[in-house]
Amino acid sequence: MINVCHRCGSYRADKVIDLDGPVAVCPACGYRHSFVRLPLLLVSGASGAGKTAVCNQLVGTLDAVVMLDADILWQPAFATPENNYRDFFETWLRVAKNIGQSGRPVVLFGAGIGVPANLEPCIERRYFAGLHTLALVCADAVLAARLHARPAWRESAGRGFVDAQLQFNQWFKDQPAIDRLDTTHATVAATVAGVVDWIEGVLGAYR
Repeated sequence: MINVCHRCGSYRADKVIDLDGPVAVCPACGYRHSFVRLPLLLVSGASGAGKTAVCNQLVGTLDAVVMLDADILWQPAFATPENNYRDFFETWLRVAKNIGQSGRPVVLFGAGIGVPANLEPCIERRYFAGLHTLALVCADAVLAARLHARPAWRESAGRGFVDAQLQFNQWFKDQPAIDRLDTTHATVAATVAGVVDWIEGVLGAYR
């Protein structure tokens, strides 16, 4: 665990990062812990944009990365809108950081993880060489149809939920700093291929 100092035993996520190592410096005793600093790749988008379908197709197919769905860690304790769900995002960054010590970066699929304001302020953010986001987007009518077609138990057909996802979908379209892939007319296979191309492009920039 990088957060536990190997010299003094202090648990400190707020270590000072020396990029020349890279090294994480313990604020309590100054111990310098070398670690692997990798990029974190985020595949995001509104509900219904195609994240889960792509993740299900890609898991286990690319040896260079570890692909995970952010929803697997969700639990009621993380439902804290008053602090912008900070513990949820910190937890995911800590998990991805530790997985990365094997030399394989994480590709994380999820909705909120694609909003820079949710991850950039996190303490654990400092351990990553960069955060790279690809948003899956589509036409409003297509997104609404996909949400209405889901099983009733998902409760995704209500007007309030659909409207919120349409707004979120538009938000991603309006962000010039976020890469986008339009899934409106694309098959799942074509979308998967597009995501793979993006992943390989991001990783290629670090080689």
